[in-house]
Amino acid sequence: MAAILPPAMLGILGGGQLGRMFAVAAKTMGYRVTVLDPDEAAPAADFADRHLCAPFNDPAALEDLAKSCAAVTTEFENVNADAMRQLAKTTRVSPSGDCVAIAQDRIAEKAWIRKAGLPTAPYLAIQSVEDIQVELAPYLPGILKTARLGYDGKGQVRVSNAEEARAAYANLGGQACVLEKMLDLQLEVSAIVTRVSATQSAVFPVAENIHAGGILDESIVPARIKPALAAEAQGMAMRLAEALDYVGVLAVEFFVLADDSLVVNEIAPRPHNSGHYTLTACLTDQFQQQVRAMCGLLPGRTDLLSPVVMVNLLGDVWKDNGAQPNWDVLAEAPNAQLHLYGKKSARPGRKMGHFNVMAATADEALDQARALKDTL
Repeated sequence: MAAILPPAMLGILGGGQLGRMFAVAAKTMGYRVTVLDPDEAAPAADFADRHLCAPFNDPAALEDLAKSCAAVTTEFENVNADAMRQLAKTTRVSPSGDCVAIAQDRIAEKAWIRKAGLPTAPYLAIQSVEDIQVELAPYLPGILKTARLGYDGKGQVRVSNAEEARAAYANLGGQACVLEKMLDLQLEVSAIVTRVSATQSAVFPVAENIHAGGILDESIVPARIKPALAAEAQGMAMRLAEALDYVGVLAVEFFVLADDSLVVNEIAPRPHNSGHYTLTACLTDQFQQQVRAMCGLLPGRTDLLSPVVMVNLLGDVWKDNGAQPNWDVLAEAPNAQLHLYGKKSARPGRKMGHFNVMAATADEALDQARALKDTL
């Protein structure tokens, strides 16, 4: 695969915060960027050379993207996989539409994880009302999750018995779902892989992730787990990328169980919220890796320069009258870095930015990060 070098034009499907940070990385590296997103106020457009303001499946926009871009990627998994397959007939696309389609569907995703020889929580694939009439005890208490379009805790219902599970399925409109058994967790971690080919890949240090209301709240790096377990998570993530013949940046989320074993939770075919710490604390960040992978370049080194904690900033931090948080406290912390996403309005649950805090140890970084957040 021939390398794509600056000043080539790179395309991205999606103009949210991940697209914005991709555009910054690509522009810094000397590339030009075209963003396809139907939102006139797409945050990524602030840094792009071109903004195609059109639906993701718009034929004219896709044709423009295919003809003008040396390579195309995506910033979210709910993009039209068929559109990516169509683009691949004319230009380089990574990850592939097939890989994105797998990540879009929890049933296909879990089947592929198991096909790679990796463990998942016990689950039942439900594609019709008949599928949920079986014995459900092996999957209870559990979480009923829609097979498609669920993220940040959306499309998920906790159920404790068969009656609740069947009622929840009916309330979800009979769409395809998985019923996944709830496990006894210690914590959750993630590993982010960059894969260009079978011989060119890299993996970032493992992050320990703390959620609030189904949305990532804090990522702690290095994860506070045994080094051998972190290495196992990295190896499992690499193994899954290999099984998918994946090209690009792939995030793999894991449950750490009470017995110190790992179970794969889900995957994301793109840079990930839990990888934002790399913008501050790694030799190469996850968005530079996204550029390198789609351009056929050797992945950059992923050395951790310092322990770090990433804190998400949701719209809840903004004042009721829309006033900005007290950024002074972050500006005055010499080991903290603020990243805002350029979104025009804040609302509860909306990801507006994040900040990273670097310190001598992960625990020190965590204590300071929480103190800073409490004063915003």
